[in-house]
Amino acid sequence: MAPPNGSVETPGEAAYRRIRADVVLGRLAPGRKLGLDGLRAIYGVAIGTLREALFRLASEGLVEAEGQRGFAVAPVSAEDFREVAELRLLLECHAVSASFAAGDLDWEGGVVAAHHKLATLERRLLAGDPADAAQWKRYDREFHQALIAACGSETLLETYAAAYDRFLRYQMVAVVFRGAIAAQQHAALLDAALARDAPGAQRILREHVEGCVEHVVQAGTLAPFAARAPAVQHVAPLRARGVAR
Repeated sequence: MAPPNGSVETPGEAAYRRIRADVVLGRLAPGRKLGLDGLRAIYGVAIGTLREALFRLASEGLVEAEGQRGFAVAPVSAEDFREVAELRLLLECHAVSASFAAGDLDWEGGVVAAHHKLATLERRLLAGDPADAAQWKRYDREFHQALIAACGSETLLETYAAAYDRFLRYQMVAVVFRGAIAAQQHAALLDAALARDAPGAQRILREHVEGCVEHVVQAGTLAPFAARAPAVQHVAPLRARGVAR
């Protein structure tokens, strides 16, 4: 979610990126009203700039524009989670097939390195060592992106990243680690990648993603967000509380 290396951000782009990170990572809760005065105090940009950023987020399904009532973080539901998961699977399974066919040794090295970081953190979690959920999900995201990095389509990668972030928002709301089964599935995906076994990887991916959805739904962790959260008020800037860059 950081800007490209060496790029110069406009205030509008910076506001968009920061608000987007706060929505995806759950710091702005599902259903929360996004009062413009409160957002201006938090993000330090003009009302017009905020509106542009929020309309952009609305086009991505992360924020809802409510006409005269303003904006709110998009709500969550089991039905929407399943739809987002199916979209992610459609894109990722297609990208895996292309990536496994085209990937070279550098691609393999990237997959192995990404899995090493993820597996190391998963072992700590399984041992009962508390870890930062955002770091765990960052490594998870990096691994899945590494698997499809050689697909040869920037459009596919960008579309997948947007779908993954919508899926990630649900995971961050639920903050669940499925334990050994998730770690085993990641290891199996690594093996499938190195063997260039796209059908096997697609089967594992479906089990992996659908298992996550059902785990979250059965745990009931989405229920508290069925009601609208209160509006964003004038609070301390999120950057002072560790906003991801």
